[in-house]
Amino acid sequence: MFETAERVQSTHKGPTGAARSAAPIALPIRYAGPNRRTLAGLLGPSLAGMLDEIDYGMLLVGADVQVLYLNHAARLEMDGEHPLQAGHGLHARRHEDAAPLAEALAAARRGLRRLLTLGAGAQRVSVSVVPLAAPSTAAGGASAGARATDAEPTTLLVLGKRRVCEQLSVRGFARSLKLTPAETRVLELLCAGVRPTQVAQQQGVAVSTVRTQIGSIRAKTGAASISELVRQVAVLPPLVGALRLGLGAAGTAAVAG
Repeated sequence: MFETAERVQSTHKGPTGAARSAAPIALPIRYAGPNRRTLAGLLGPSLAGMLDEIDYGMLLVGADVQVLYLNHAARLEMDGEHPLQAGHGLHARRHEDAAPLAEALAAARRGLRRLLTLGAGAQRVSVSVVPLAAPSTAAGGASAGARATDAEPTTLLVLGKRRVCEQLSVRGFARSLKLTPAETRVLELLCAGVRPTQVAQQQGVAVSTVRTQIGSIRAKTGAASISELVRQVAVLPPLVGALRLGLGAAGTAAVAG
C-alpha cells in the first residue's frame, strides 16, 4: 500500500545511478515517504500518535521539499487526484498550482506564513504553509541520515477540510444525545450541506417528517436553528476510528518491514 522514499527515488535514476533532474510527476501511489520507524525517532512515538488523531491532513517538509512526515489524515487524503502529490518530493498536481506552491515554500524558508488555495472543483482545497524552527538533532533513535535532515529548517503544511466533520464524530455526537438512527442520518446530511427538501427525497419520506426530525434534533441539542446545529458539529473534536488507524498501522508495518 505504501512505498518508501528510497524506492521512489530509485525509479528516477539514470543508467549510471545518478539522479535525473526531470520534472516531478504524479505517481499512482497514495503515499511515498520516509520509513515511519525513522519518523518515530524524529518526532517521538507519542507525538506521531497524537498527530494521527488530528482530523486535518498535516505534512512536514524539509528544505529540499522532501516529505519527512504525513499524518494519518494526510495519507488518506493525498490520493492520485489530490492537488498536492508526495512522490519525488512534494509538488502540485496541476501545472498552474506549481508556482504558488513553490513561492509559499520559499516564503516559509524566510519565516513567512502563507495560505494557498489549490486544485479546482471537488478537489479544491486550502493549504496553510507554516515555517518551523529546525528540530533538535538530539532525537533519540534516529539514524545518522535522519539527524542530518533534522538540522535543516522544516515547513508544516496543514490541509483544509473538505467536509464539516468526520462521520464518526457526528455519530458519536448523536449517540451522546440519544438521537434516533433516522435523526442521526438527517444530521449527517444537514452537515453535508443537504437541504431538508433534498433530505426528504433521499430518505424517501415527506418533508414534514424531516422537519419534525430536525425539530427533535434541535430540542435535544439546544440549537436555535439549523445553522447553529451545524456549527455545534463543526467544532466537535475528531474521533478517528480504531479500524482506520489499524489499517494505517498495517501499511506502516509493510513499509518498515
